[in-house]
Amino acid sequence: MQEDIIVSKAELVQLFENEVIIDTGKGWEVDGVKLEIIALHDVEPKFLQDITKADFYKLKLIKK
Repeated sequence: MQEDIIVSKAELVQLFENEVIIDTGKGWEVDGVKLEIIALHDVEPKFLQDITKADFYKLKLIKK
């Protein structure tokens, strides 16, 4: 996986279902590397109520 990629909500769900992204209970990992998932919204932050309602997500590998 590249360092940062943008995926749709459906693609993110597919990555979890195919176990490309693993939930370790302490965070998410891809190939043993920690991953940060950032919700990308089209509305101002003050109007956000639920991060699961984003259409797209940024996946960012956390380098040690």
